[in-house]
Amino acid sequence: MDSKEMSFFLDACRRGDAADVAKMCELFPELVNETDGKGFTPLIIAIYNNQLGVATMLLQQGASPDAQDASGNTALMGACFKGYEEAADLLLAHGANVNVRNSQGAPALTFAATFGQLGIARKLLERGADKTPADTRGKTPLDHARMQENEAMVALLESA
Repeated sequence: MDSKEMSFFLDACRRGDAADVAKMCELFPELVNETDGKGFTPLIIAIYNNQLGVATMLLQQGASPDAQDASGNTALMGACFKGYEEAADLLLAHGANVNVRNSQGAPALTFAATFGQLGIARKLLERGADKTPADTRGKTPLDHARMQENEAMVALLESA
């Protein structure tokens, strides 16, 4: 696979061009789990850009919902960071592991807590997210919610 084809494919994922993504998946099915220079997979790029149609297509073609970029971040972490609740739902429906941790030791719940994504945090907890892991700074998702002074998130994490 040359870099030109990969760049075209990733750009189509970024833009949400379902026709080009479908064509590339047909011609080069191995692309669905390839990475760019930063370790981003097509699914991570589609989710970060809130391209749900393309993300659905990639998952149907075998894209791993738990693939990690060079920093260990997953598409689910991106959905939590960006506040894309529908994207989080899609990934959870396709079996995304809620307890994967990135290179800083943070799971998706830490991102939801840090960025005030209460609805996503509830869904992560319903799917078995562990609220106790500390990141490399020694902070748990609850600690991050407290640092943000997000009372609703603190209440959710304390009651879970």
